Amino acid sequence: METVRIFDTTLRDGEQSPGATLNLQEKLEIARQLEALGVDIIEAGFPISSPGDFEAVKAVASAITKSTVCGLSRCIPADIDRAGEAVKGAKYPRIHVFCATSKIHRDHKLRKGKEDIIRISVESIKQALQYTTDIEFSPEDASRTELEFLEEITQAAIEAGATTVNLPDTVGYATPKSYGEVFAHLIRKLPIIREKGIILSSHCHDDLGMAVANSLSAVENGARQVECTINGIGERAGNASLEEVVMALKVRQDHYKIGTRIDTTKICPTSRMVSTLTGLTVQRNKAIVGENAFAHEAGIHQDGVLKFRETYEIMDPASVGLAKSSLVLGKHSGRHAFKERVVQLGYNLTEEQCEKAFAKFKALADKKKEVFDEDIEALVDDQLELIHQLWQLAGMQVIAGSTAIPTATVSLQESDGQVIQDASIGDGPVDAIFSAIQRLTGVHVNLTDFRIRAISKGKEALGEVQIELEHSGRKIRGRGLSTDILEASALAYLAAINRMRSLNDRVKIINGTV
Repeated sequence: METVRIFDTTLRDGEQSPGATLNLQEKLEIARQLEALGVDIIEAGFPISSPGDFEAVKAVASAITKSTVCGLSRCIPADIDRAGEAVKGAKYPRIHVFCATSKIHRDHKLRKGKEDIIRISVESIKQALQYTTDIEFSPEDASRTELEFLEEITQAAIEAGATTVNLPDTVGYATPKSYGEVFAHLIRKLPIIREKGIILSSHCHDDLGMAVANSLSAVENGARQVECTINGIGERAGNASLEEVVMALKVRQDHYKIGTRIDTTKICPTSRMVSTLTGLTVQRNKAIVGENAFAHEAGIHQDGVLKFRETYEIMDPASVGLAKSSLVLGKHSGRHAFKERVVQLGYNLTEEQCEKAFAKFKALADKKKEVFDEDIEALVDDQLELIHQLWQLAGMQVIAGSTAIPTATVSLQESDGQVIQDASIGDGPVDAIFSAIQRLTGVHVNLTDFRIRAISKGKEALGEVQIELEHSGRKIRGRGLSTDILEASALAYLAAINRMRSLNDRVKIINGTV
């Protein structure tokens, strides 16, 4: 299948987002991830803009071996030389030169006539060819440039040696129909594009929220390169979002009949990396990579997804690197989703018990935006009368330090009042406590999640520990509160083991084995 080249400019246009400055190591980390993602061209920066950006582009050029590495340059001799020096160490180097062409830019920014702009562009392309044969030329603000002049400068750029011509919608002004017509017009009017195998590229900004739609329209009309960024970051309202463009081409392959080289299973990890390193949070309802992209709260939707995923999901979450979709339990959720979550938490309720728990869940959901698994477990415990403790923490002594072997001595009181005691060592104080509790209870489990947070302020803040244990394929949570975080850890671990043991005993009773 024919493919569209993905030109990622996260490290150049994306970094221009206010507050998104990246250092050299961060740029390298993102560049390596983009290469693993399958990006065809990485625009690593604007070398003339600063010594740091020059060094970053140079470092990326040396580190990347599968993707083309590109440096941006104005049509100024010093810019071009700087870009050429920055990318010359790349296995596949590219220089991207641009010059404004729209009337508003000619009159108010460059203050130059059409002839001068063509001359400067041609000279710059020829200078860039001294460093590499892969030259991209952009008539800046192409979407607002007169078609006749766009024809003229595109022809001149190709004759000068440009192998890719980018037609940017620099200020996000175009509409899908008008932008697509620009590509169709040039292909129709300039035979040299097909004769020389020139790649036409789109570069769209999102000022009117149409960057992705415009990019896809360009593809439909002959563009074979799309310039975009991870999470759609970039100047002002941002750029076309890589993940949205790529997944649109993949999911609607029946319509576009063209693909990309992108490994879509790496999309979400890449999105998280870029968000973390730039500090730009992804909005919850962002397509593909937003927290809510595969989350369902409405009862009708949850019921449909549980019966057959494709009723409400046009993409498999795994296709973009997520383990599964999320059923968010809230006031809009229905019985089917609630029962499914109860089963996932390891409980087996009768219909009557489930109905009573569901009624309490709905009442709680009216008071909370989101009901968490711990809330559901408390409701279910109430129905199963699992509140009683098989073991209670009677005492604990912990030895730890940089030179001491972490050791915990734990005392538990059993349901008959007897106090038992044991000690254990561990990799740290918490591990030693958990090991001692396992020895005392005889319940051996795997710790799959451990979280700590302060739920009050000050030096005597109340600490909360939440843990998740796994035993025989069943996962159980526990929660402990104390001003001593080690005690809170012991209480959480013991709560989970109590719940697990009680559940196991109940299953045995139901099955007639006790």
